[in-house]
Amino acid sequence: MDFAPHPEHESIRDAIVKICARFDDAYWLERDRLGGFPHELHRALAEGGWLGICLPQEYGGGGLGITEATVMMQAISQSGAGLSGASAVHMNIFGLQPVAVFGNEEQKRRMLPPLIAGREKACFAVTEPDTGLNTTRLKTRADRVGDHYVLSGQKVWISTAQVAEKMLILARTTAAEDCKKPSFGLSLFYTDLDRRFVEVREIEKMGRKAVDSNQVFIDGLRVPVEDRIGEEGRGFEYILHGMNPERVLIAGEAIGLGRAALQVAVKYAGERVVFDRPIGQNQSIQHPLAQSWMELEAAEMMTMRAAWKYDNNLPCGADANAAKYMAAEAGFNACQRAMATLGGFGYAKEYHVERYLREMMIPRIAPISPQLILCFIAEKVLGLPKSY
Repeated sequence: MDFAPHPEHESIRDAIVKICARFDDAYWLERDRLGGFPHELHRALAEGGWLGICLPQEYGGGGLGITEATVMMQAISQSGAGLSGASAVHMNIFGLQPVAVFGNEEQKRRMLPPLIAGREKACFAVTEPDTGLNTTRLKTRADRVGDHYVLSGQKVWISTAQVAEKMLILARTTAAEDCKKPSFGLSLFYTDLDRRFVEVREIEKMGRKAVDSNQVFIDGLRVPVEDRIGEEGRGFEYILHGMNPERVLIAGEAIGLGRAALQVAVKYAGERVVFDRPIGQNQSIQHPLAQSWMELEAAEMMTMRAAWKYDNNLPCGADANAAKYMAAEAGFNACQRAMATLGGFGYAKEYHVERYLREMMIPRIAPISPQLILCFIAEKVLGLPKSY
């Protein structure tokens, strides 16, 4: 067992840090105040060849694994970009894994290069208003009509739909009552987001204003059969393939954001003098920050183990879920403790800690709640009865 820093990972981290250095705290403060997708960061990462880091080389990708992608996403978040930066490219990293794995050759050559090169952006349209995490009960329909499908329905919490040209969408092609299992009869499509038939309404939210979240209303969208990924009715199976890597990536992003907050807190604690001594000399300041360092380190170890298992085609569901849970909790604690360390200045936007805390709420609740992760571990690892 070797815990030595991996040279390739260090090289990736250094390269990403250099790119992110162009986008300082002032840049992200402006994005947080005014909104607006961070096209400049997206373009810089595309020009560096990073958007397809774990997509196949023959289509322009880097051919690396989720492990390397996690190193990259953690570095973006830790730079101070936080979830505003990471979410701008998150879809590129995991979203089209189903296309890379289950798409045919024509689809891979048509769909992957534009995304990798940054010429197109995509959104991931699965969640619906009335189904939440109960994906097998989604109601968006895809009715076959000759050489195309007609899609109608609603999606919610769809990131980047304001700027996306494409969407990866899951829809029901066979009614649930006509299927042996609720997970059957769902099909996956990667197709144009044609705004003549798709209305996108942005949701105002407490954080990550730079990357939009939306309600999406689909009415009569025509989708060619050639845009269906894999076999009809097996879309849920294909989506599952991308869930574990997404949890791992979210974990990496949460760790990065927690470390960004911890860095601010440590610097402030060393410089802020009260009663003729730096506040960092007080154990009541030291201990919470030391605890956050340990929690973030432990979360990173679980995250990298989950990524390694995924890349080596080993069962990783428990590891990926545990990593997401641990990283979100560790990152949240680090942000809270940073706020407490800075006191009133933690509430001031110029120190960025309050932005970190607002953005850290995302990995705590998405893409799966901590409660459902605990249920999953209880059932799948501990063998307890299913609770939902």
